[in-house]
Amino acid sequence: MPPSTPAPSLLSPSVLLTLVFAAALLAGLALRLWLASRQIRHVAQHRSTVPAAFAGRIPLAAHQKAADYTVAKARFSLLEMALSAAVLLGWTLLGGLDALNRALLTWLGGGMVQQLALLAAFAAISGLIDLPATLYQTFVIEQRFGFNKMTPRLWLADLAKSTLMGAAIGLPIASLILWLMGAAGAFWWLWAWGAWMAFNLLLMVIYPLFIAPFFNQFKPLEDASLKERVTALMQRCGFAAKGLFVMDGSRRSAHANAYFTGFGAAKRVVFYDTLLRQLNVGEVEAVLAHELGHFKHRHIVKRIAGLFALSLAGFALLGWLSTQVWFYTGLGVVPNLMLEGVAGSAPNDALALLLFLLAAPVFTVFISPLFAQLSRRHEFEADAYAMAQADGRDLATALLKLYEDNASTLTPDPVYVKFYYSHPPAVERLARMPIATANTAATPGYST
Repeated sequence: MPPSTPAPSLLSPSVLLTLVFAAALLAGLALRLWLASRQIRHVAQHRSTVPAAFAGRIPLAAHQKAADYTVAKARFSLLEMALSAAVLLGWTLLGGLDALNRALLTWLGGGMVQQLALLAAFAAISGLIDLPATLYQTFVIEQRFGFNKMTPRLWLADLAKSTLMGAAIGLPIASLILWLMGAAGAFWWLWAWGAWMAFNLLLMVIYPLFIAPFFNQFKPLEDASLKERVTALMQRCGFAAKGLFVMDGSRRSAHANAYFTGFGAAKRVVFYDTLLRQLNVGEVEAVLAHELGHFKHRHIVKRIAGLFALSLAGFALLGWLSTQVWFYTGLGVVPNLMLEGVAGSAPNDALALLLFLLAAPVFTVFISPLFAQLSRRHEFEADAYAMAQADGRDLATALLKLYEDNASTLTPDPVYVKFYYSHPPAVERLARMPIATANTAATPGYST
């Protein structure tokens, strides 16, 4: 039991943090629920009619399927948001993390093993809590709309693989950071930040070579005409890749995609097999040109640099907060130094990490529109580059097919878009592309 201490003042840092955290949690939840409700209402109101900009190219049945799919996901997200807020409250102010820490201290004593056990137990419990929602999304929502291709056996295999991979990758880096927190002095956070960034760069190299093949099959692109056209495009754009691969995405989902992976000489171009079935050669070239636009405008490098800067600020803030008793007590945890016996000499490093990871999203949710806006700007720049390197009409028709095949709504709520969308909505995006119809140029957008 902790030693007796005077009741905290209402103006103490601990109480202030509790009040600020609770207020931010409730405000963020209210904001996200309001945005999801707007999205549901707006999409449902526009379900009965295909927007004029897409009349003749998107069937009404496909438009209605996209609306129903969007509404189903948004309605389920209302429950997920409420549940995640309750779980977060349970871990923090209601004492869940504190109880787990005390139990492991009693069982294992203080030390590195107990700290790693705390991280692992937290991850395992959180995964079990999220499991029903994941199952519902996959085998109910995705299944209902014809996107799920997963079998229960494959799902279980993926779960086992991801758990093993998470432990194999996560435990060593967690051990290193925890060791640095205890052994590197007051500026441990700077060393930990360097280790974390080096780890992320290493992961970009090894992911396409060792991790991704653990879950999916990657075969060299065999279509000679497509390979020739894609190779010519990459040469024009000055992009060198390790190879062109086709991934068996259809084993798990009917959704289609293409992406670059890797870093430096390990870069690869990956096409989902579903994408190659849905698009013709010109459209695939246009989609790849869009991805090359991100490369040409150095969007990936800029995002990595942004990640470096934000994570440095985060580690610096954690370095300070981890030394403040009110940081723990204000979030519902009694730090080990306030406990009696062996526990009183146990390090608080794992506690500090978990509390920071739990609390930070509560506050950063309010600045997420800034990152979404930047991402949408990058997408416009990549589209413009693609239209300069390939046929803009192919890019437009490819996007139309992908919107239809992925059941992406053509009428999202404008406020929801500004807050969440990393890609511009269809009307804004296609309005900048040459489409062979007078409707597009004449249509200013959609009603709010």
